[in-house]
Amino acid sequence: MQLLDNDAVAAWIFLSPALILLGVFVIWPIAYLFYLSFTAGSFTSTGTYWIGLKNYWRLLFTPDFWQVLGNTFYFTAATVIPSLVIPLGLAVLLDRSVALRGILRSAYFLPSIISLVAAGLGFRWLFQTTGPVNAFLDLVGIPPISWLGDTFWAMPVLIILSIWKQLGFNMVVFLAGLQAIPPSRYEAAELDGANAWQQFWHVTLPGLRPTLIFAAVTTAIFTLRSFEQVYVMTGGGPLNSTNLLVYYIYQEAFAQFDFGYAAAAATVLLAVTLVLVYLQLRTWGEE
Repeated sequence: MQLLDNDAVAAWIFLSPALILLGVFVIWPIAYLFYLSFTAGSFTSTGTYWIGLKNYWRLLFTPDFWQVLGNTFYFTAATVIPSLVIPLGLAVLLDRSVALRGILRSAYFLPSIISLVAAGLGFRWLFQTTGPVNAFLDLVGIPPISWLGDTFWAMPVLIILSIWKQLGFNMVVFLAGLQAIPPSRYEAAELDGANAWQQFWHVTLPGLRPTLIFAAVTTAIFTLRSFEQVYVMTGGGPLNSTNLLVYYIYQEAFAQFDFGYAAAAATVLLAVTLVLVYLQLRTWGEE
């Protein structure tokens, strides 16, 4: 009991279970991943051996890796921005007293609770050559498109799925943020003669700053770790046009069994994620 009288010791005692879990399941795997990126070999009787920076040099001079990295940046940028703008607009509309507001909120949130694998299978059916999307295009006189077999159209289909999947979650987050803005701010803006757009720009957006930071960071992380939609819908094709970094790591590790090279690619993904989150925090978090 005397130990608990010391605030610092008591704090470490109460924090220790969480710190142990953090160390075992977060810090140690990251450290081991970093170590593995400097090795070659496999987890067989031959084991792994140290090769230094060779895996990173391979990354630098592998055209497929740079194509995958470019795919990942394109996919992330094209997913994150609409995944913030569209839910924000819906949240502002559904925060008002509109007909069937509760039903609409539930309907928009529904995609968030659907398995990404199930959603991917559904979208693959929708966008197959003989699917409903091409049937609709045929009705309006547009020839069918090989959505998932075309190097230009396959990535937009993945982007649409990812935006649809993230839409409901971000909308609910923005709705919660809107509820936290005091009504007195809008009343004061109205007294000053501000119209609806001016109220949104000068009252709503500043009031949603912490919510925007949270939504931007979580959406970026969700997007960068995208795997299921690629695995289910395209397998990285056609011609590597939809291969994202996580799927590329999976291929190298569990199809080619090149764990050291895959670990190096995963380390790059971790670095990209940290840099992106840092930039978002700097951009959205500045006062």
